[in-house]
Amino acid sequence: MRLEIHPQETDYPAIEEAEASVVALIPAHDEEELIARAVASLKNQSRVPDRIVVIADNCTDRTPEIALEEGAEVFFTSGNTQKKAGALNQALAKVLPSLGEADFVLVMDGDSELGERFVEVALARMAEDDRIGAVGGIFLAARRSSLVERLQHAEYVRYAREIARGGAKAKVITGTGALFRAEALREVASARAEGRIPGGIRQVYDTLALTEDNELTLALKSLGWRCVSPRECTVMTDVMPSWSRLWRQRVRWQRGAFENLRAYGITPTTLPYILRQAFMGVGTLAVFLLVLVTALSIAVGEVSFRPFWVGLAGIFLLERIVTVWRAGYVEVAIASVLVIEFAYDLFQQVIYVKCLWDMLFRKPESWGTHLFEEDPI
Repeated sequence: MRLEIHPQETDYPAIEEAEASVVALIPAHDEEELIARAVASLKNQSRVPDRIVVIADNCTDRTPEIALEEGAEVFFTSGNTQKKAGALNQALAKVLPSLGEADFVLVMDGDSELGERFVEVALARMAEDDRIGAVGGIFLAARRSSLVERLQHAEYVRYAREIARGGAKAKVITGTGALFRAEALREVASARAEGRIPGGIRQVYDTLALTEDNELTLALKSLGWRCVSPRECTVMTDVMPSWSRLWRQRVRWQRGAFENLRAYGITPTTLPYILRQAFMGVGTLAVFLLVLVTALSIAVGEVSFRPFWVGLAGIFLLERIVTVWRAGYVEVAIASVLVIEFAYDLFQQVIYVKCLWDMLFRKPESWGTHLFEEDPI
C-alpha cells in the first residue's frame, strides 16, 4: 500500500496489517538528501523486503514525499518526543501484532545503505539456528574525505575484523542495519512489562536509554537470544564529519554503555561487557602513565634509546598496519604514522574517563545534537 500525502491532512492513516515475511522500517527525521538511497538499497537486495516503511518522525522537509516517490510506504509518528526509539516503538506497535512467529523486521537508519546480500544472508543465518534473534550489520564509512572520517573508517574495519575472528558473535546489534525475529521483539516487549528486563513499559525499545541499540542487544541476550553479525551483512553509513560531533557521539555511546550495564547489573550476559569496560579502564590508565613517564623523562633530559621499548613499538605499529589493511592505502599510510592513531586512541580514552566520572557523580546525560543527525550506529 502506498499512502497518499495531502497538504491539509493532519491525521494520516496507520500502517495496514502486514502479510509479508520481512518488513523493513526506516526511521527518518529530515533525511531528504539520503532517504532515496536508503530505500534503493533495500529495493536492490538479492532478497527484497516484502514491505518498506519509512517512519517520518517530525519531518519538516520532503522526506515523506521522496519516500513515496521511491515506492516506499510512509508511517507518520504522532507527538513523538523520544527520538529514534520512540519513532520505532510507534511503528512496531502497528506492525508487530500482524506478524507471525516466522516473520521478520528489518530496521535500518535513513542515512545508511545495506549491502546487496544483507537480507539474504541474514535470513540464511536465522534459518540455521532458531535461537538467533537478531542479525546485525558490519558497518563501514560511506564518506572518507577528511582525516577524522578516515580514522573512523579504520576503526570500523578493525571492529569488523574482530567480529569475524570471534565467529561473527555480535557485541552490539547496530541500529544502522539489523534483521530481527518478530517473535524475539515481542518477547522483549513482554519481558519489559513483566519486569524481567529494564524498561517497565510494553515496548521494544527502551526510550530512556542513551544507546537504544546497545540496550536492545542486552535485552535480547538476557532473554536467551543469540546475536550475530556475518561479514557479508555490510552497511555503508555516514560518519561524523568533525571532531566536535565525534566527541558528542562517542560521549553518548560510552555513557550509554555504562548506564545500560548499571541498569542490568551483574549477570552472565553482562559480565563479558563489564570485563571489557574494565580492560578499557586498565588500558586507559596504562596509556596515561606512559604519557606521564615520557613527559617527565623529556623534562629531566633522561630520554635514551631502549631496544626493548623500540621493539615493542615496532610490534604495535605492525599490528596497526595489518589490522587496517582492508581499509585502503590511505588508512594504511595513516596507521604507519603511529602518533596519529595514538592521538585518536587518546581522544577516546579521555571520553572514557569523562563518562566514567560523570556516571559516578550522577551528572545528567545529554543527547548532544539530534540523534538522526549524528548517530551512524
